[in-house]
Amino acid sequence: MNKSQSTYKFILSGGGTGGHIYPAIAIANELKSRFPSAEFLFVGAKDRMEMEKVPQAGFKIEGLWISGIQRKLTLKNLIFPFKLMSSLLKSRRIISKFKPNTVIGTGGFASGPLLQVANSKGIPTLIQEQNSYPGITNKLLSKKANSICVAYEGLERFFPKDKIVLTGNPIRKDLIEIESKKTSALSEFNLDKDKITLLVLGGSLGARRVNQLIESKLDFFKNRDVQLIWQCGKLYQDQYSKYNANDDVQVHAFLNTMDLAYAAADIIISRAGASSVSELCVVGKPVIFIPSPNVAEDHQTKNAQAIVGKNAAVLVKESQLKTNFNNTFEELLKSEDTRNNLGHNIKELALVNATKDIVDEVEKLLKLDE
Repeated sequence: MNKSQSTYKFILSGGGTGGHIYPAIAIANELKSRFPSAEFLFVGAKDRMEMEKVPQAGFKIEGLWISGIQRKLTLKNLIFPFKLMSSLLKSRRIISKFKPNTVIGTGGFASGPLLQVANSKGIPTLIQEQNSYPGITNKLLSKKANSICVAYEGLERFFPKDKIVLTGNPIRKDLIEIESKKTSALSEFNLDKDKITLLVLGGSLGARRVNQLIESKLDFFKNRDVQLIWQCGKLYQDQYSKYNANDDVQVHAFLNTMDLAYAAADIIISRAGASSVSELCVVGKPVIFIPSPNVAEDHQTKNAQAIVGKNAAVLVKESQLKTNFNNTFEELLKSEDTRNNLGHNIKELALVNATKDIVDEVEKLLKLDE
């Protein structure tokens, strides 16, 4: 079988959060550009955001009845075995009908049963692990996966060393070169070029504790002549949009021009989800990470620590915001050298060819199926 004579078929599975969905879509788009006649099918969890986002990106998707195990004893945990069995059976039907050449998992509930079935049928599989500390699903799948694309060094602790390829996480192409966009960014957001611009990112839904912090610090920022682009998330727009009336404060549920928001920023406050961290490395601006402590294995803190350990960002835990935030922010504000060093160091960690490198690995797997 060769490229010109065949129509390759790919199944991609990833979801639950944008951090799993968007990498899968980026990989599919790169595959599509290399193999224009290829067929694609996504598999997600029935009630999660991938069921909306994947069709919007132009791909078909099938849903499994699956969710994660809750940390405490709940009714949902009692029905988990039935969900798992249902998802394994449906995955078997999907794979038997679609007959993929390769199956790609980017994390999330649905990727577990789907890749498990693919592995059992001897279909080549690739895992894309975004975090510095993998979840239980990918740890289990790694034993039989053919290739494991990772974004951080040191994952030999969790995965078979001979299968690991350091690729990074797929990121939006429009973020790769933002320096030239500074002037248009200032114009887009109507900002004062002589003031420091703080960009606050809480994810698409928003981050409650980050929003509370910013609300409590509005006078603090005002007294220091800092102007604010505050992405509060759609869950919090009604609560915080009133602050648009303040001078030098802009509240947004979403930021549709992320490249310009990054270009405008002098300092960034962000959660430490894997996709966000990868984007921030490419952007190369000084970052204060406030990781969410409410995620599996506390992986956001581990993601942030991997960057902070290389003197490439600053970390303030939620539990330390009251005591540490003001001093941390003041230090960045006062020292342009510190800001420049952090920006330079984080950019050194960027892996800008991640999508291409991951798809290179997929191409190697296609040869296994020939």
